[in-house]
Amino acid sequence: MKKNLRVVIFYMFVISGIMFILMTLNNVKARAEFIPYSQAIQHLEAENVDAMTIDKGKYIAVLKLKNGTEAKTYIPYTSFDELILKYIQPGGIKVNYIIPANNSWISTLLPLLLMVGVMVFVFYLLNQQSSGGGKVMGFGKSSAKMFTPGNKKVTFKDVAGADEEKEEMAEIVDFLKNPGKYEALGAEIPKGILMFGPPGTGKTLLARAVAGEADVPFFTVSGSEFVEMFVGVGASRVRDLFDTAKKNAPCIVFIDEIDAVGRQRGTGLGGGHDEREQTLNQLLVEMDGFGAHENIIIMAATNRPDVLDPALLRPGRFDRQIVINVPDVKGREEILQIYVRNKPIDESVDLKVIAKGTVGFTGADLENLVNEAALLAARRGKRAITDDEMEEAKKRILAGPEKKSRVVTEEDKEITAIHEVGHAVVMQVLENCDEVHEISIIPRGMAAGYTISLPENDAVHMKKQKLLDNIAGLLGGRAAEKVVLDDICTGATNDIERATELARRMVTEFGMSELLGPMTFGTDAQEVFIGRDFGRARNYSEEVAAAIDKEIRSIIDNAYERAQQIIIEHRTAFDRITKALLEKETLKGEEFRALFLEAEPSAQIEKKETE
Repeated sequence: MKKNLRVVIFYMFVISGIMFILMTLNNVKARAEFIPYSQAIQHLEAENVDAMTIDKGKYIAVLKLKNGTEAKTYIPYTSFDELILKYIQPGGIKVNYIIPANNSWISTLLPLLLMVGVMVFVFYLLNQQSSGGGKVMGFGKSSAKMFTPGNKKVTFKDVAGADEEKEEMAEIVDFLKNPGKYEALGAEIPKGILMFGPPGTGKTLLARAVAGEADVPFFTVSGSEFVEMFVGVGASRVRDLFDTAKKNAPCIVFIDEIDAVGRQRGTGLGGGHDEREQTLNQLLVEMDGFGAHENIIIMAATNRPDVLDPALLRPGRFDRQIVINVPDVKGREEILQIYVRNKPIDESVDLKVIAKGTVGFTGADLENLVNEAALLAARRGKRAITDDEMEEAKKRILAGPEKKSRVVTEEDKEITAIHEVGHAVVMQVLENCDEVHEISIIPRGMAAGYTISLPENDAVHMKKQKLLDNIAGLLGGRAAEKVVLDDICTGATNDIERATELARRMVTEFGMSELLGPMTFGTDAQEVFIGRDFGRARNYSEEVAAAIDKEIRSIIDNAYERAQQIIIEHRTAFDRITKALLEKETLKGEEFRALFLEAEPSAQIEKKETE
């Protein structure tokens, strides 16, 4: 309260000073328009005045001169009657009189009342801010939102695809419910839990599920909300957040995107003593200052654990680190079951097939897929979501909506068909490539066509031969253009980029080069801090750089030659599939394989022998 009073007094002086300056300027402006009384008499004697207005209350006369200008003058009290009798009545000058009102004191007190009203309003805003009711001048107050347990709380039943992660969190829940069991054994629960993984994998959802299971208050705040342009504000907000948490213990404090405030110190070019680092220092102090029995759990989430300050990750702060990765096929199926449980689903929808075809999808992606399917079903006037909507929603997420209205020439359609069938044929022949799921020449997004493949399972390890086959599959479209058209087109830009990046990673990261051996190159170039880039040199020589380029070129050239050879050897099947694709515009995986096997007797015999 004393602090607020000092602020009010300060603003009273500021407002008073501003009003004094404005009144002074107004008076200066007013005095500048006045002329001496003797000069006004000269105008009257020279008959240079057309009309005059006299304010009897203020003894002010306004003279309207014949040249169109106006002049003001103060009338001395002793000369008032003289002015009326000698210059006005004989001269016949038109005169207007302003009679003073009885309540003239209001005009005197009005500025004072206005100033008092402004000060009362400022005091009211400050009082509201001190009680949490406003945000004006509340730089030092934390903007964390508090969620109390209620009927719509999130529990572990709402989290799928993260069984091991839920087991880790179950211990935290048990401690918040039964802290005495752990204290009796002298055990201390981890003070901080850091969750990291790709975006959309459910880090925030898991934190809310912990709060819902433990039935305790849950404070959530973003790391970027701490930092301001004013020095010291972030540290003040951190102190306010933890003071509030202590008053509501036991509770959970969740800091989302903590890398915004927890980045490693001393990595910039401008020195280390800035607002962000002061905020981080205060966060470190608050986390380390927790008592053993405060029952406050700090949870944080980030997509970039590699940029966090080491002091945040030491024991006593974020003791436990949990990786929340992209779900596997089983996890994707469980997540889909959660998102479709309140939606009408047709019997044709097989969630296992959808889960198999959504490799790399996060929980957020799967939620978006189900929502897109529901929107499509509503748009088509259906009462339930069918497999067609689910497949279309998946393709919309992967490649964008169809562009059926786009005008495409027959030549472009033929080039697109040749390109896409080239991908499909090469992927069909190479045993390490994924199975072709669909081919289409209908434009989607920025692509003129697409070829979708589905992996048989979620492979953790990638063999070298599989990577080489994938590169050949990516270059199959360009190889088909070269073999069939004896020319090349611009449609392979994205394929070449992906193939080159994969080949570069094989050489520089995976150690799959026969010439360079099992070594990594160029890791320092990926640092996110400019200061480090200036402070470190490249960790390989120019000769090694030339060797790396040579190896990458060799991988790409060999894959391109393999793709061309496959197109040449299976030209009959290639032409038949291309013709069918131009007629139907879209071929399912089963249709494509049937056409390929019909045109390839040797492939048919080989398939029967395999079966």
